[in-house]
Amino acid sequence: MRAFSLALALGASLLATSAALADITVYSAGPGGLIDKLAAGYTAKTGVKVNVFQATTGKIMARIESEAANPVVDVLISASWDTATDFARRGWLVAYTSPNAEKVPAFLKNDTAVAQGISALGIAWNPASGTPKPAEWADLTKPEYKDLVTIPDPAQSGASFELTAALQAKDGWELFKGLAANGAIVAGANAEALNPVMQGAKAAVFGAVDYISLAAKAKGESIDVIFPASGTVIAPRPMMILNWSKQQDDAKKFIDYVLSDEGQKAVAATYLMPARADVKANRPLISELKILPVDAAAVYGKRDATLAEFGKVFGK
Repeated sequence: MRAFSLALALGASLLATSAALADITVYSAGPGGLIDKLAAGYTAKTGVKVNVFQATTGKIMARIESEAANPVVDVLISASWDTATDFARRGWLVAYTSPNAEKVPAFLKNDTAVAQGISALGIAWNPASGTPKPAEWADLTKPEYKDLVTIPDPAQSGASFELTAALQAKDGWELFKGLAANGAIVAGANAEALNPVMQGAKAAVFGAVDYISLAAKAKGESIDVIFPASGTVIAPRPMMILNWSKQQDDAKKFIDYVLSDEGQKAVAATYLMPARADVKANRPLISELKILPVDAAAVYGKRDATLAEFGKVFGK
């Protein structure tokens, strides 16, 4: 009987340990290498394994919808703050403020989301293209760039949509009409717009997500990134804990880890801007850029109309 009681106690202890170290599942937009490093670092610190699904924000949203009857994701990292706004409106998020979020600027956090890092949009230009280095968005409407410019489709890229909306609110549609008249093509999502420039078939991307090009430049690729002085938009990448998570304590610890010194250095190493203002990065930071205002509620409230007008301009 004593042996049986000891066995029961040991079994209960093992079950408690197993429950305490249950896996967490993180769905993350790119860069893929970053979430792998963060998952490995978190596991090394805590012993908790991280199951990762990395894809575009669109594919992640589709997966979450398909799993609605049996959701498995604990932490979501999106490439668009609109995801955090939408999920909070649906009541899907857990309120949590990480102690490591103290140095994250107020506009990059709220009760249910905090930025992992931030990208900005710029002109990605190939110095080997034989074209002059552009300085402003409007430079890409000049004859030197005739038929040599690509634009990420704002219907497929949330960041491109916000840039389109911000520039249109500032100057109307004339800039985009000039691009269309100059032969700029709408080339799909961000990678589809950048690849022809990297390969030398085109000269510049209008509204490239910066960290991809900055990383390529660091590896010796013929690419440069210009942030126009007239202004651009940023794309904070929110982290959220889903309220159906059965591992909310571990999910919170994962958020803490990403915002730790080690986690934020990993973010900076991918050429994203770290969310914490006290972490350095080898790239321009928010304080060095002119950021155009984007009223997300107003902008996304007329998304369909904006995309329809954009389509008319480019004959889509």
